[in-house]
Amino acid sequence: MPTHPCTLAEPRVSAALTRMFEAAARDDETAARLWGVQPRDRESLTAQEHADAAQEIYMPVSADGGRLLYNLIRAVKPAVVVEFGTSYGISTLYLAAAVRDNGTGQVITTEMSRTKVARARDTFAATGLDDVITVLEGNALQTLAALRQPVDFLFLDGWKDLCLPVLQILEPRIAPGTLVVADDVDLPSLGPYLDHVRDTANGYHSVTFPVEDGLEISCRL
Repeated sequence: MPTHPCTLAEPRVSAALTRMFEAAARDDETAARLWGVQPRDRESLTAQEHADAAQEIYMPVSADGGRLLYNLIRAVKPAVVVEFGTSYGISTLYLAAAVRDNGTGQVITTEMSRTKVARARDTFAATGLDDVITVLEGNALQTLAALRQPVDFLFLDGWKDLCLPVLQILEPRIAPGTLVVADDVDLPSLGPYLDHVRDTANGYHSVTFPVEDGLEISCRL
């Protein structure tokens, strides 16, 4: 059992989270500025163009949601945690801190924006958690399709319309009893995903946890 104090309380980690949450508080202002000067309709953007256009927006999990993720990882003790949607790495820090405090495991996270990947990797190195985190750069539908390890915990917080396709790619590697968590249940674009995991015929038992925009916690049956 690890004898070091909780990683979330480690000064480098707590300082990084504070800094990024402060920056994320300006997301609405940043989004208005970015989309206000977007020369084309957003629906016409490719996936890479969409990611690049949003490279200044943090889009984080809430602090309470992050702490819930930390507790779930501590309880479940997964060997492989997979995250769809690194962004600047706020949620990844919670996942990695739990893995580190468990004394075992790894986090595999995905991000398409090159800018966000570079910034996230700098943060992971600065917090000393980079050795338990692997960042897959590129389209998650491609990078995760190449994954060969069993998925012991899955967190979905990338583009909401891709959460169901990502889940379906990984389902052959998700064993019964595995937890799958998705953020932002209030967003309409997550609807197809929610319909899937809320139907027990699809092999899940699901419950909504009321924190910020809501987390959907689903257990693979």
